[in-house]
Order: sequence, then C-alpha cells, then structure tokens
Amino acid sequence: MAKEHYKPLKKCSFVTGRKRSPRPRTFKTEESAKKWADTQGLKNYQLQNLRTPESSTKKLRIVSN
Repeated sequence: MAKEHYKPLKKCSFVTGRKRSPRPRTFKTEESAKKWADTQGLKNYQLQNLRTPESSTKKLRIVSN
C-alpha cells in the first residue's frame, strides 16, 4: 500500500559546510612542539603560550617569524 499522506521533502538551495579557516595546531609540551616543527621543516619559529602565566598547564602554539 502506498502512503496517501506524507510530508514532501524540502530542497536546499544553499550549500552547507564549514565556513571558517582552520585553527592553528597546539601542543601541551615544548618537546612535542619542537618535534613537529622539525618534521615540518620550520627553521624560524617561536612558541607562544595561549594560557595565562599563572596557569599550571600550558597550551603552546607555533608562530612563524
């Protein structure tokens, strides 16, 4: 038996997806950040801590010079 009452599907006329740039890679330790930078071939870089100086944990980001 065919259904007599059904709700028709709406067609999307717009494209959905991710509309932001990728976030920077972050690390918990300096050793892991330096190892990743060496494998990527980065020579001139600095490590920037994204957390406050009072924090007991670190969240490091690599910034190119």
